[in-house]
Amino acid sequence: MRRFFILFAALLPLMGGIAVDHADARLGGGHSMGSRGSFSYRPPRPTSIAPGAAPFERSQAPAAGYANRGLGTGGNFAQRRPFMTGLLGGFIGAGIFGLLFGGGFMHMGLGFGGLFGVLIQLIILFFILRWLFRLFTRRSGQPSIFGGGQAPGRQYGGIGPGQQAMGPSVQPLQLTSADRQAFAQCLAYVQQAWGAGDLRAISQAATPELMGYFQDQLNTLSRQGLRNRVSDVQMDNMELSEAWSEGDTDYATVAMRFSMIDVTEDRTGRIVDGDPNVRALVSEVWTFTRRRGSHWILAAIQQTN
Repeated sequence: MRRFFILFAALLPLMGGIAVDHADARLGGGHSMGSRGSFSYRPPRPTSIAPGAAPFERSQAPAAGYANRGLGTGGNFAQRRPFMTGLLGGFIGAGIFGLLFGGGFMHMGLGFGGLFGVLIQLIILFFILRWLFRLFTRRSGQPSIFGGGQAPGRQYGGIGPGQQAMGPSVQPLQLTSADRQAFAQCLAYVQQAWGAGDLRAISQAATPELMGYFQDQLNTLSRQGLRNRVSDVQMDNMELSEAWSEGDTDYATVAMRFSMIDVTEDRTGRIVDGDPNVRALVSEVWTFTRRRGSHWILAAIQQTN
């Protein structure tokens, strides 16, 4: 029996390579990857196509830069209130000790017994902790962890709510119909190049960061003996989420719904996923970037929630 489990564990990765999910073979593999400049770790503004977008699973954007531009809390709660942290730790430790060893809530002589008594003591402990948190966070001018966060800023231009706080280097960007046409053309170009397995062509319309991710994905498909075939890409709907400039670099995040013929073949040409007679419908959030005076290229892909 032990040998069987060892053999099963060894074959499991190979067994997983036999089947392929439809999203795994298409451009991006159904994952969220890339960078959105200063907004890489902020969710894009919701649209009707994409009410929510998944955070990046792979990104080269520096997380530290985003953290420094956060709510400006000046450190976490423990750093701002070491005395409060120790006091709460004592409350929690004493309460747990009393519950575990039957002494009641901090030996205060409440005399609660059984499960009902434990529940009552937990409720009391919860309200005490909540009151203390509210008391100290109110004094420090920070939002309570039990309440809402920072109030969102007003929307203006092409930038989402609250994002004008990122600094004077971030400015709203107004787009034209020519920009929207460029986004649609980039989508069709990149998808068709992906279907042809032409990374050199894709490199003309994507950032080096994304090219590295696409290369990894193609290598994985190649090891599995698979190839994704894409054709007849059509844009069904496009909605701007936000657009902004950072210095001499422009960004535009766009929610797109598009359809295409999308099939995956093995080495013999046999279709293992997809239907050549049925169009695949995809909704994703794409971010494009350009240097001032240059053309738009793909910088990020995010899946919709």
